[in-house]
Amino acid sequence: MSLMGASVNADGQTAASMLGEFATGLRFADIPPAVLARTRDCVADTVAATVYGHAARAGQIVTELYRGRESGQAAVLGAPASFPKQAAENAALVNGTLAHALELDSLRQPGAGVHPGAVLVTAALAVAQDEDRSGADLLTALVAGCEVMFRVGAATRHSAEGRGFHAPGLTGPFGAAIACGHLIGLDARQMAMALGIAGSLGGGLLEFAASGEGGMVKRLHLGRAASSGVLAARLAQRGFTGPSSVLEGAHGFLHAYCSETDLPALTSGLGRDWETLKICFKAYPCHITAHTPVEAVRRLKAAHGFAADDVAQVEVAGTPKMAALHGNRAPSDPVAAQYSIAFCVAAALARDPEDPATFTQSLADPTIMGLCARVVVTGDGGFVSSWATRTTVRLHDGRSFTAEVDVAPGFPAQPFTAEQLRRKFIALTADLGPAAAPLFDRLQRLEDEPSLQWLTASRNP
Repeated sequence: MSLMGASVNADGQTAASMLGEFATGLRFADIPPAVLARTRDCVADTVAATVYGHAARAGQIVTELYRGRESGQAAVLGAPASFPKQAAENAALVNGTLAHALELDSLRQPGAGVHPGAVLVTAALAVAQDEDRSGADLLTALVAGCEVMFRVGAATRHSAEGRGFHAPGLTGPFGAAIACGHLIGLDARQMAMALGIAGSLGGGLLEFAASGEGGMVKRLHLGRAASSGVLAARLAQRGFTGPSSVLEGAHGFLHAYCSETDLPALTSGLGRDWETLKICFKAYPCHITAHTPVEAVRRLKAAHGFAADDVAQVEVAGTPKMAALHGNRAPSDPVAAQYSIAFCVAAALARDPEDPATFTQSLADPTIMGLCARVVVTGDGGFVSSWATRTTVRLHDGRSFTAEVDVAPGFPAQPFTAEQLRRKFIALTADLGPAAAPLFDRLQRLEDEPSLQWLTASRNP
């Protein structure tokens, strides 16, 4: 690739111009095998999360809203076979919301406010089906989108959330626009225009976390980001314009939304350092900040043999952000519960944390809610990693156990094995019956597929 090591504004180019040039020039043959494998796994993981998302009320409402909007070739994954095919923009919104509906979708580690599965896979798959593109085309487009979106996220230094924004709703349209633009054949200038348009389509506020109610809107942020990427690419294809200085300009994305920025991160290492390898999968269906303390209590229970009823108090020491946004000890709805480290730790102490029902159906359990009130989340962990935690469990008999955890299953440093990914897929797609296992196997050979019209993951009504 010709842009290796390019820096922002090199040779008078804007970041969007350089990113667009990189994405336009990326070919399937350029992608290293490990990057391809991670991308393929991301597709399978997202399909499973989307299918299971129909169990969530948010997913059901959005799906029902679009039931009568038949106008394209893109499938709503996991819907009954009779459900009408949608325009790509609509399918991306529905599938993106479904994929994030139960906190099962992928993200980046270290965190950067990006969700590749719920945003990139859902948007790109919708366009690939609408355009009848191949599996190899889809994978290439996803890598292009991931390389751009992850860099945009890294450039924010995760500071947009300090201003009250839900970052994936802001970063997502950029990545989705690139992935969709690659599939419809945008040239480099059109790609830059698509990014310029995408910058005006992002949105999402964290008030649901601060107020403790209205959490369904969090799910919509991902669906809207996916749909906005489709719209940005389609508009750019037709000559619609946006500012190519959208990222680093004086009134651009980074300056408008972020209190801290890393401008060189936008283009550093393009074509050399593969951000896609930082995709992180979720072993537990809860917010990613809860994964290390959930892993900690699992390890402590296994090592010391105590039960939930034995626990007097739990202290989770992490980052100030964890304490401010994820310390809710009295969540009132399933979204707030999955967002609360206190609730997730309490639920993991009492039930199986790999089972989504543990986090969505435990609000009525007095044992879990009582324990949740005794879990304290502090911001004084002192860790370099934003997800590392030190968890201390104190028992009624006076004993105390502590575990520091910075890596949980599914993180890049502890990636899923093929069997772990398969087990998660089969568990989440149980409604597909005997079709689930063959679907997983076919997705593992996605680059061999000349068309993706078959990928609907349809279930019986």
